[in-house]
Amino acid sequence: MSRTAPQDAPPREELAIGGMSCAACAARIEKRLNRIDGVTATVNYATGRASVSAPAEVTLADITETVEKLGYTATTAAGIDDGHARDGLRPRLIAALVLGLPVLVMSMVPGAQFRGWQWLSLVLVTPVVTWSAWPIHAAALKHLRQRTTTMDTLVSLGVVAAYGWSLWALFATDAGHLGMTMEFTLVPRDAHGGGAHIYLEVAAVVVALILLGRVLEARATQRAGDAVRALLDRRPQDATVVRPDGSVEVVAADRLAVGDRVLVRPGERIPADGVVEDGSSAVDMSLVTGESLPVDVSRGDEVVGSGVNTSGRLIVRATAVGSETRLAQMARLVAEAQQGKAQIARLADRVAAVFVPIVLAIATLTLAGQLLTGVDPDAAVTAAVAVLVIACPCALGLATPTALLAGTGRGAQLGIFIRGPQVLETSRNVDTVLLDKTGTLTTGTMRVTAVHVADGVDRDRFLRLVGAAEAASEHPIGRAIAAHAGADPGLVADVTAEAGAGISATVDGVEVRVGRDAWLGGPDSADGLLSVAAESADAGETVVWASLDGRRSGIIALSDTVRPDAREAVAGLRALGIRPRLVTGDAARPATAIGQALGFSPDEIHAEVRPEGKLDLVSRFQDDGHRVAMVGDGLNDGAALARADLGIAMSTGTDVAMEASDMTLVDGRIGSVVDAIRLARRTLGTIRGNLFWAFAYNVAAIPLAALGLLNPMIAAAAMACSSLFVVGNSLRLRRFTPSAG
Repeated sequence: MSRTAPQDAPPREELAIGGMSCAACAARIEKRLNRIDGVTATVNYATGRASVSAPAEVTLADITETVEKLGYTATTAAGIDDGHARDGLRPRLIAALVLGLPVLVMSMVPGAQFRGWQWLSLVLVTPVVTWSAWPIHAAALKHLRQRTTTMDTLVSLGVVAAYGWSLWALFATDAGHLGMTMEFTLVPRDAHGGGAHIYLEVAAVVVALILLGRVLEARATQRAGDAVRALLDRRPQDATVVRPDGSVEVVAADRLAVGDRVLVRPGERIPADGVVEDGSSAVDMSLVTGESLPVDVSRGDEVVGSGVNTSGRLIVRATAVGSETRLAQMARLVAEAQQGKAQIARLADRVAAVFVPIVLAIATLTLAGQLLTGVDPDAAVTAAVAVLVIACPCALGLATPTALLAGTGRGAQLGIFIRGPQVLETSRNVDTVLLDKTGTLTTGTMRVTAVHVADGVDRDRFLRLVGAAEAASEHPIGRAIAAHAGADPGLVADVTAEAGAGISATVDGVEVRVGRDAWLGGPDSADGLLSVAAESADAGETVVWASLDGRRSGIIALSDTVRPDAREAVAGLRALGIRPRLVTGDAARPATAIGQALGFSPDEIHAEVRPEGKLDLVSRFQDDGHRVAMVGDGLNDGAALARADLGIAMSTGTDVAMEASDMTLVDGRIGSVVDAIRLARRTLGTIRGNLFWAFAYNVAAIPLAALGLLNPMIAAAAMACSSLFVVGNSLRLRRFTPSAG
């Protein structure tokens, strides 16, 4: 079922969390926040963000205090930006590389080991394991005071063990003698020259690789979050407001108010959502809709904030400003989707939370076991350090969030907005898609093709009354009738709309009912219209009946335009193994005519389905074991969209439909349904691949390290490479190619 929040749901706050170093940190913060009564929280390690929903009695100060007691920081998040953390680590990384590289060369190349090289190595490495590694040690100490362990615990212990063992060897064994040499091997061996092996290069390289991995991870997650920043950064900063006296004033865009009239010159971005009051132009709205071609607009047409006015001069009356614009809402939707967690992500968090204590136990048992079996202490320490280093669960913590960031970001670029990561999992098993007709498979732009009235009924009066009644309707049919009739909404009173059936109103003292034949009721005094209605229906037209003061008085025939990519979309769904079905409130004959033209078989066409019928249809398929997606755009689709396993709304429809859905297709292209499901499946497949790599890597490498078959430095390199592999694999989603159409 769609995750539509109840109207009284507590507000959500997004916080920037500082001090996290791995998925175990995120899991710990999340667990503690969720212990607070009424609080629901998700913490995302990759973005460094927490999304918290709390009742009124729990203040933001209470939440931040809880986080800070755990040793982390929490501040109100203004956006997704990993640059600060990356820049803070960069000087420490540079120092580790500059000082650690000579030590690595001397340790690996016997020819570079001059007399006293080991003491120079000690001098070079000491700043690395202290200053460069300080964020790691500080985090480990912080968690130790809280009696918890994280990835920092593993790294810190590994670095301290390697450095401490080297100090002991230099001052207490032959390793400190001038002239001592070592040979680098993949599998640790005893030192040459009779001295003990030192691991200064391991300490330096582990720190450098960990810092390098974190800098690259921050850079990668920043790239993955580019979709949100791209949306927000394209907002215009200024607006030219036309005052009532005709004067103009340039103001900050965030100071605009609903109702302001804004002058938009050629080449400028529209600063708010609005309606064109004067002028005509072509507007490039690709940033929001994904459509590459500019859209011609003139008086009365709606425009979207941040669209580029390409030619003529426009006067736009603002209807939504600031955070209420479609652009801001889309950015917020993407950020929420990236912040949330799918069930598969929670699995990784649970594993990471218990992984570190298990690794510490394995390292301890490795050291004790090797010492008890008579293995040289040098080799025993080497094996224990390698276990600590190889087991760092960076890849595990990054496997899911980086893929979510990249996948939802790419979707935003294509005009596919995913409400939450759980949608990705739902889309995997969808096998049935119910497609609303009007506004979904068709453009929803209806036009009146014919008006027929009963004997004795004045046609002009009939149109005037019916058009006025429909003037209050949001349905495409109602809007078309009102536009054709030149409706005067001032005549209307007591309007009542029944979704999927029709509308009733009192117009200039006359009771007017407009809608489906079966719903209209009243005496059947219009027999002469029946054959005309049948002919129109056979031609695929929609027939609307109208009664005046309880007497059937006429019919209005309308036609809709099938979307150019509708047939390809139906075929594309079949290619994905999904069975599409046409669902409409229209009569059987016009529904069948359009359905068969689009490639639906007769048993896949469901006509004369009212809103509750759409809901029942979704429930029926679900009861039969199907995973159902519903695609719609209207008020009468809201309940079905909310009930479906996957609700997909066309942005050209009503706000109710979009609020009830899991996905919104901004470009209004039905072919995007296929792209949305393909992208969701590709993202979930990437997550699975990442998790497999992370688990397989640790399962294979830890036993090798425990048996003393892995040099700690090689272990550190492998650990860093696994994290970078996961990030790189996720970023491939940025190259996802939509289907043509």
